[in-house]
Amino acid sequence: MTVNDLHAGKVNDGFRPNASTLSQNWHTLSTDNVFTELSTSPSGLTVAEAQNRLKATGPNVLRKHRDISIIRILLRQIQNPLIYVLLAATLLALGMGKITDAMVIFSVVVINTIIGFVQEYQAGMTIQKLLRMTPAQVTVMREGEQRNVAAPELVPGDYVLLQAGDRISADLRLTSVKNLQCDEASLTGESLPVAKDTEPVEEEAVPGDRTCMAYSGTFVTHGTGEGIVVATASNTEIGKISELLEAAQEPETPLTRSISKVAKWITISILVVGVIVLGIGVARGYTFTGAAFSAITLAVATIPEGLPAVITIASAIGVRRMARRNSVIRHLPAVETLGSTTVICSDKTGTLTRNEMTVKALWNGKHYYDVTGIGIEPEGEILHAASGEEAQENHIGELVRAGVLCNDASLEEQENGTWKAVGDPTETALVTAGRKLGIAEDELREKWPRLDEHPFDSERKIMATLHSSPHGGKVVYVKGAPEAVLRMLGSTQGVAPGEISEEALQFAASGLRVLAFASKELDAPPTDGITEEILQDGFRFLGLQAMLDPPRVEVKEAIDTCHQAGVIVKMITGDHPGTAAAVAQELGLMAPGQTVITGHELQGMDEVEYQRAVERTNVFARVSPEHKLRLVMALQANGEVVAMTGDGVNDAPALKRADIGVAMGITGTAVAKEAADMILTDDNFESIEAAVEEGRRVYDNLIKSIVFILPTSIGLGLVIFVSVLFFPSQGGVPLQAMQPVQVLWINLITAVALSLPLALEVMEPDAMHRPPRDPDAPIFSGWIVFRMVAVASLMAGGTLGLFLREYYAEISRDIPPAIALAEAQTMAVTTMVLFQAFYLIDCRSLKYPVTKIGLLTNPMVFVGIAAVLLTQLAFVYFPFMNRWFYSLPLKADAWAVSAAVAFTILPVIGLEKWIRSRKGS
Repeated sequence: MTVNDLHAGKVNDGFRPNASTLSQNWHTLSTDNVFTELSTSPSGLTVAEAQNRLKATGPNVLRKHRDISIIRILLRQIQNPLIYVLLAATLLALGMGKITDAMVIFSVVVINTIIGFVQEYQAGMTIQKLLRMTPAQVTVMREGEQRNVAAPELVPGDYVLLQAGDRISADLRLTSVKNLQCDEASLTGESLPVAKDTEPVEEEAVPGDRTCMAYSGTFVTHGTGEGIVVATASNTEIGKISELLEAAQEPETPLTRSISKVAKWITISILVVGVIVLGIGVARGYTFTGAAFSAITLAVATIPEGLPAVITIASAIGVRRMARRNSVIRHLPAVETLGSTTVICSDKTGTLTRNEMTVKALWNGKHYYDVTGIGIEPEGEILHAASGEEAQENHIGELVRAGVLCNDASLEEQENGTWKAVGDPTETALVTAGRKLGIAEDELREKWPRLDEHPFDSERKIMATLHSSPHGGKVVYVKGAPEAVLRMLGSTQGVAPGEISEEALQFAASGLRVLAFASKELDAPPTDGITEEILQDGFRFLGLQAMLDPPRVEVKEAIDTCHQAGVIVKMITGDHPGTAAAVAQELGLMAPGQTVITGHELQGMDEVEYQRAVERTNVFARVSPEHKLRLVMALQANGEVVAMTGDGVNDAPALKRADIGVAMGITGTAVAKEAADMILTDDNFESIEAAVEEGRRVYDNLIKSIVFILPTSIGLGLVIFVSVLFFPSQGGVPLQAMQPVQVLWINLITAVALSLPLALEVMEPDAMHRPPRDPDAPIFSGWIVFRMVAVASLMAGGTLGLFLREYYAEISRDIPPAIALAEAQTMAVTTMVLFQAFYLIDCRSLKYPVTKIGLLTNPMVFVGIAAVLLTQLAFVYFPFMNRWFYSLPLKADAWAVSAAVAFTILPVIGLEKWIRSRKGS
């Protein structure tokens, strides 16, 4: 088959997709070869052939991965080791006939599940946003005629027509372009529209450098083009990212891993001690039922029933606090992960930068000028670089005027005082620069009406416009690449061409995009507009304008704060190395001697080299989605806890694989938001630093809650264990200091109510001045373990002592044993509750005395104590509570004794903190 046959519409109706055509490096082939490979032509496919290919390849729709159903979300909430322990305790209680105990324990499981389910369901986990990346209609050639077909009906070999504003529906090998530019920021991270051509590129070129390709999910910003569909659905670049996203595994969070270890330890301990208690009871002559009753009581006492609820509720409180700081958390575990983040991998465009081009410098052939202000807002000045004086229009007015006239963009002020850009980002930057010199584009264009234009030509790399001068005559202004404009200059210039080239190179080396400007006055008005003859030579050089996508003003300070907190920030972008280096240096991301590593360089590295590269390098440019994912995995292999920020489709797999994925809420694509754990509502990197700060606070407060709850459970377990081991029996049943339902009262009502205020504690003074915690380090340090054992022993000892004192005092007064036991048990419960109330004050900081963090900085602590004391009064004095919990009213002196014994915990923990501070730990 010849090329002529193809152009005549003679195609091979026997075409079928195979491994070769689906995995072809289309960017390396000539257009003729692509026509041959896909058996198609500019006349398009026949309707019959298109239908056959559609049957063979399937619709052009990204494969819809398994939906996350309500049932799966619900089941995921109970996939927690502590929940397993609670379910086991529920079954054990049912087996012993303790229906009330079983119902109370199971209620904790239900509450915890509901909280987690609501949080996850509201995040919109069931929405498959990848399916929204394909537009409804596409213009194609079928049987030599233009037709609009539904995007899902596109097949390999279809011939597609493109124009400005079109969103591209499949991967295309371009065959014809006219000033075609595509915005590929969401796919490649490239901040500027990419000029397209039809020439093949080298095989190793990453998607951002494949100028002969147009990819699904991107859109046309300028010009027109034609191309052959070479990949649809999951075989497109977006489809490959979708597959990566599905394959990427979400790692377990550090706290989840630590809690799993604690839960396993608790489970094993309960089983071992339960068997010991059962054996001791039988050995001491208790009935088997009585001994088993003691074992189940011990299990109920030792299991921290309130812990899962406390962790979930405390995390939810952190979620609400973060929402007020512009960070929306989609998954509760992400809250505590933020606190242990060691590396933030940030995309550049729109995350570290504003995604708005800004002219930063001008050169008129003699002098340099600095441009202040950033973004599209026309606020700022143009200043003489040497003197700092404000530039005058007679100095650089024609250079700036050329940028505004040879331009199709404009600025529109909105009702709320903000500005909206209409047009190409680069041209918008030129208009903004004009406004800073007092030149309004609408007024200028009215005075200098455009008579003709030569649109930007990707081959010639220039744009030219013809204007009628208000002073009489006609003027042609041209802007473009410096090397292109140099070829158009006349022989008599005030500056040498070599000097112009040198200045342009210096700007480019600083990561700036450089445009050169020139003008040509015409002696006689042209009758045919801008002709090739006019564009040949004779232009007068006006100067250079250099621009970049500027970093956000607040980002450098946020990065400095992250560094201060021991968090490394790395830039991973699809943009050019020079641009990435310039932004990184301005933000302080590149240490002396560091260089930028490109995706091409990463491609040739083995795993060891890869891990070394990610350890020593902070800036990676021209990277593909696979590179980003592999970079995150390499960092995790180095033991890092990785947060990945991004807004594009290309970021989604890495966002999902990272320990904490952070998507942009304004500029972020739906795919990125779906893959992320956290969404920034203001697209501000500063909010990431605030989230890390809040994450550390949440983690610290979670640990405080755990350190508060566990000693109570251990102390209750000790109370039951000692009772079985040493106390006498009554009718074959050991004399116990507490009933099972009384233990549940302490664990569920008082422990939870008192621990929740800790979730509202202020941030520790050193929270952002210490390195991130080691994710593999045990959740509790040696000091914390010592404190919990000491507190549990003190609580158990004080409670048992007062129980025995009250019981035998009542027996000595000839009070019936059942009443004496109920009164003594009521006093034991009251003592344990008061122990917790005093211990709560010490737990407000695990390191510092309460005076350092402020006695009244968290009033909810005292609200919680007051609430628990009121409920304890009900436990003691309300008749219906006496019936439910086997309690009896106490005299005032019993309360006083209990309070005095419980108060001893304050000086004990105070002494421990003092010793710890003296040792510097």
